[in-house]
Amino acid sequence: MTAQVSVGERTSFSVTDFAVRYGVVLVGLLVAIVFSLLIPGFATVNNGVSILQTQAVAAIAALGMTLTAVVGDLDLSVGAVAGLSVTVAAVTMVRFALTGGTAILACLIAGLVVGCANAALIVVLNVPPLLAALGTMFTVQGLKRWLVDGQTLITGMTLPSGEKVTGRFTDDFAAIDGNEVLGIPLSVYLFALIAVLVWVFLERTRYGRVFYAVGGNSEAARLAGARVRRYQFAAYAISGVLAAIAGIILASRLRQGDVTAGDSALLDAVAMTLVGYAVLGAKKPNALGTVVGAIFIGLILQGLTQLGLPYFTQDLIKGLVLIFALLMSFSLRRRRRRQVQ
Repeated sequence: MTAQVSVGERTSFSVTDFAVRYGVVLVGLLVAIVFSLLIPGFATVNNGVSILQTQAVAAIAALGMTLTAVVGDLDLSVGAVAGLSVTVAAVTMVRFALTGGTAILACLIAGLVVGCANAALIVVLNVPPLLAALGTMFTVQGLKRWLVDGQTLITGMTLPSGEKVTGRFTDDFAAIDGNEVLGIPLSVYLFALIAVLVWVFLERTRYGRVFYAVGGNSEAARLAGARVRRYQFAAYAISGVLAAIAGIILASRLRQGDVTAGDSALLDAVAMTLVGYAVLGAKKPNALGTVVGAIFIGLILQGLTQLGLPYFTQDLIKGLVLIFALLMSFSLRRRRRRQVQ
């Protein structure tokens, strides 16, 4: 009798462990198979590239959010920073008729400034991360609207002051999301490069290990000699820069200073980052999980769009996906631990 209970417990443990580790991946494969059967042309290379291109903006912002999650908490200002980057690019090229290179530099500086401001609030002034990020988010959202008088900035428009803008998005800037190499947009290559760099940094360098140590137990990391505040500051600064890069890609795609740009990137980035917790049972923020989360969400949204579902159903689906990921990462994991005990 005792042997039968022991075998049953081991079997239950094995099933739960399998669900925790591979649930997201298996569901993603199932979704891809179903959509491939229902939608002609879904299982093609071109459609796969389209998914990656569509998700590149939010995924890059999510990789920055992943870094801050590793050392402490989610950076909820990434969507606003991406939107600010779109506005800065438009102001630089459309209003002041400067070069695309100047616009890129201006966007990166803007992202770095916001990231450092976030870090100063959290690391130096000890404001709770969630509250600091929310404050920064609202401030940046107001700033990006103030820069363009609350209007979408396009070539040839007349500003409230009576000034007519004559600049335009330059060809080299538009090429970031518009040009292709071997049939793949440059923005996808940029996404892949950033994903690899973040993965190598977190998983294969001493600094990445210290990042995880700081997030796991900052006091223990400090006693071990790590300069905890510097690592926390760096995480938020890098997150700001990556959010700005996401905004650069979005600006290249839109080719106008849309004041609502980036608003949806926050929810997408949060979903991708938290889905990453559940990939392969990691239960921690990680670059590979975030990328898998981006592809997982992209598959679902692309399939629903091609099936003709209304756009407003997407947030509902993303919310359900997020709940599923949290169940995989936390609820089943706790159940498994109780069974082991």
